[in-house]
Amino acid sequence: MASRHEISRRRVLQGAGAALLGAAAPQLLARGPARPNILFILADDLGYADLSCYGRRDYRTPHLDGLAGNGLRMTQGYSNSPVCSATRIALITGRYQYRLRAGLEEPIVREDRTIGLPPGDPTLPAQLRRIGYSTALVGKWHIGWAPEHGPLRSGYDSFFGILPGAADYFTHSGDGVAVPKETSLYEGDRPVSKRGYLTSLFADRACEEIRKAVSAGTPFFISLHFNAPHWPWQGPADEGAPSWKEDLFHTDGGTMAKYAEMVTALDSAVGRVLAELAAAGVAEETIVVFTSDNGGERFSDTWPFRGEKTDLLEGGIRVPLIVSWPNRIRPGSAEGQVMISMDWLPTLLAAAGARPDRHAAPDGENLLPVLTGAQEPQERTLFWRYKNRDQAAARSGRWKYLKVGKEEALYDLASDPRERANLRAKEKVRFAALKESFERWNAAMLPYPEGSVSAGHA
Repeated sequence: MASRHEISRRRVLQGAGAALLGAAAPQLLARGPARPNILFILADDLGYADLSCYGRRDYRTPHLDGLAGNGLRMTQGYSNSPVCSATRIALITGRYQYRLRAGLEEPIVREDRTIGLPPGDPTLPAQLRRIGYSTALVGKWHIGWAPEHGPLRSGYDSFFGILPGAADYFTHSGDGVAVPKETSLYEGDRPVSKRGYLTSLFADRACEEIRKAVSAGTPFFISLHFNAPHWPWQGPADEGAPSWKEDLFHTDGGTMAKYAEMVTALDSAVGRVLAELAAAGVAEETIVVFTSDNGGERFSDTWPFRGEKTDLLEGGIRVPLIVSWPNRIRPGSAEGQVMISMDWLPTLLAAAGARPDRHAAPDGENLLPVLTGAQEPQERTLFWRYKNRDQAAARSGRWKYLKVGKEEALYDLASDPRERANLRAKEKVRFAALKESFERWNAAMLPYPEGSVSAGHA
């Protein structure tokens, strides 16, 4: 029987030889240990303190707490945007989403099916696939409509999940306005009908993908993108309960108890997938990342931060971030490195022994040396903008520039994480420099289309 290394090498030579020799392919580093498997778990609208290991007090998340105990519980993890479509584009491309037309849609909406991630872009799954990884997306896509802008056109071998931003957890359909009334659940490019709670269905399929990849002997990259705990507010026992209202942005739905059911169901689903890794004998050699696409909404806990989803306050962009890699990452430590969604492309490619495609250089940074303890945490300068309420933000080291409408502020996040003390007047030179830095960066990004309006929710 061929070894895992031999099978992986054969897949590289046979399935991607021409691409590896071409100028657009990632360049392999010197040979080293076998490439790690990668399981990237993304929650939807999960607040910074919505896990008990981050401070949630009214329920427990034992499986994710355990993952954090066995790896890094990052305290300065950020999403690229305060809404989901934009963050997902940054995550898959490793670049500021504002460099792509689709990244200006916050969120990508049902009415315009011409907008989406350009097919064939050198995405994270595409670049991993070129060096021998099997690639699968299980869960929420929401950065284009199939088939033209679906996951199979962006580097994934397989897709099982929902295309739009939300769906009924049981019927897998929507309201007919923002989400199709017919099923939103797809297998590849085709709609399918299955019975079950989406959180559980996605965990089941992720377990199947693990077993399939291990049986084939190839390293795998599985994107497990849950839609939980995004609305509609439905727990695992709510089959048959009404979920959609005429006004999607209603504020009279859900309860704290229902939200707890949804998050604890998410935690249980993650636990089942982690158990599958262990049962398959690949837990030690698998990188597991868990994070959220943006800050929390409505029932979330974002303490100690202010703001929520759609805000560039810390509560809208600071997210839980857990990283585990038993073979390389020291367990049980809290890590203060500033890290953002677009960093994962160069970081995970480095872990796999490859460099990013030079024709689409990432804006994110390779932080693998920091995560593994080979380097001290690095200071970062990061930027955000969001058309809703004309918001802008920049963080450099401990300092943050924030603009909301006509109001501007400078905060020292190290001493004032709640963004209460505006130091703009006391730190005039620092404020002016950081604002100018944002404006230079913003001028290099695509402008918003004339007359475009952010939908505000995703």
